[in-house]
Amino acid sequence: MQTRVLTGITTTGTPHLGNYVGAIRPAIAASRRADVDAFFFLADYHALIKSDDAARIERSRLEIAATWLAAGLDPARVTFYRQSDIPEIPELTWFLTCVTAKGLLNRAHAYKAAVDKNAEGGEDPDAGITAGLYMYPVLMAADILAFDAHQVPVGRDQIQHLEMARDIAQRFNHIHGRDFFVLPEVVIEEQVATLPGLDGRKMSKSYDNTIPLFAGGAKALREAIMRIVTDSRAPGEPKDPDSSSLYTIFRAFADATESAAFRQSLVDGIGWGEAKQRLFERIEADVAPMRERYETLIAKPGEIEETLREGAAKARAIATPKLAAIRDAIGLRAMGATAAAKATKPTAAKAGKGPRFASFRDGDAGFRFRLLSADGEELLLSMPFADPKAAGALQQRVRQLGQAAVLREDGDALLLELDGEAVARTPQAGDELLGRLREALEQLAAQD
Repeated sequence: MQTRVLTGITTTGTPHLGNYVGAIRPAIAASRRADVDAFFFLADYHALIKSDDAARIERSRLEIAATWLAAGLDPARVTFYRQSDIPEIPELTWFLTCVTAKGLLNRAHAYKAAVDKNAEGGEDPDAGITAGLYMYPVLMAADILAFDAHQVPVGRDQIQHLEMARDIAQRFNHIHGRDFFVLPEVVIEEQVATLPGLDGRKMSKSYDNTIPLFAGGAKALREAIMRIVTDSRAPGEPKDPDSSSLYTIFRAFADATESAAFRQSLVDGIGWGEAKQRLFERIEADVAPMRERYETLIAKPGEIEETLREGAAKARAIATPKLAAIRDAIGLRAMGATAAAKATKPTAAKAGKGPRFASFRDGDAGFRFRLLSADGEELLLSMPFADPKAAGALQQRVRQLGQAAVLREDGDALLLELDGEAVARTPQAGDELLGRLREALEQLAAQD
């Protein structure tokens, strides 16, 4: 079974060396695992909360997309898209807003910090605070819940937002009587490297102490490294590697043998200028090939646009049917749909007919079941199971889904997903079959 892991990247800046080591590189490595279904998105709606500079946001979207692709993100293997290309996200945000307690949002750290800052300055508590900042946790919840993400890697400052997403999902599930949403788990990457910046503090745009990843080319990278603050020890004097930013950064790119050699050079008294040159050369060996790909991508924004649109289509194949089920559950269904369903159910009950399951053993493949319509048409065929009990347990879960079922297109068929994993498929695709299948699932849920 694959674990669906979702990562958002806010489009408000230009990636730096700390972003690459702390987030980009480990996330791309994790996306290559066979047990991971990775979703990466450009959080450009979130960017609007932090910036009103349209040109900066536009440029940042291009730079960040090119950076991730140049660093090795494979759009054929993952789902890579822009938040603003998924209309289901703002729609779901509103649905979730309508079940989210104001008191929950009042406790959000970012909002409370802004209120406290105003109070300290003698301002009105809500001075300068937008509704966007206040509603940020709901938008983040929609980002996650629209795709039933199992895990969301975040920094410790974002843990509360994940807890709020779980609270909102549980509230919605409770109100509407079904588990519409998977409850996401927080993943804290304890071993993720944090690079020091030019002044020794954590590398951050907020401190204006960053080392560019690609911007400005090799010249800008070298110039920034040469500005890293060091102590006053002269060439020939031993340096302390454990207190040196140079050594910390070097280890993030080098293997154990290289790191040991650089450490010994510091202990032996290498001059700071020479040490910085060696650090530049080591980083440049990794960055130069990626920079070449980055520059090629930046020069062809149309290709990046196409990649993101293809990713959005993959993402919407999941989000669109999910939102359709939610719209139906909350009453935003076609006029007369409920009356028509009520009119057909008594007849089916009276005749003793309705959709049904048929279990069977499929030779050496294992145990399967079919979902058949009232007239015997095959609507679903399950994946094979080695254990008949597992097949039976899945059958029971499908029986309870109703309109909460997540269905997505896969070539010439539809896939039924549970917990992000495909568990059954239809014999063909098409809106007509989709309608019959949803009707059958609703009838099964009503029987329970």
